Amino acid sequence: QVQLVESGGGLVQPGGSLRLSCVVSGNIFSILFMGWYRQAPGKQRDLVASITNIGTTNYADSVKGRFTISRDGGKNTVYLQMNSLKPEDTAVYYCKLITTRREYWGQGTQVTVSS
Repeated sequence: QVQLVESGGGLVQPGGSLRLSCVVSGNIFSILFMGWYRQAPGKQRDLVASITNIGTTNYADSVKGRFTISRDGGKNTVYLQMNSLKPEDTAVYYCKLITTRREYWGQGTQVTVSS
């Protein structure tokens, strides 16, 4: 049973930083892709950042230069460093894993940016 557990969310003031973590456990086959998505109330779930098995990264335009995705392969963990946070970054952030067999989602972690 593969599980994805996110952590690191919380309440932060505009301009602040947070670091999200997603730990993958279980019987994992070849990982192709790991990504962070977010969903604000009443909106669709959108890609924030992703990293492939060969280290290629991709970012939404709205977070380029502020967010950084990284992966610790030895720990099967993916991180999202979020700097210069804005109120519009407020959302539930979800981790996604794609392997050669199927895709998996975490349960989400709330990020709230407010003064």
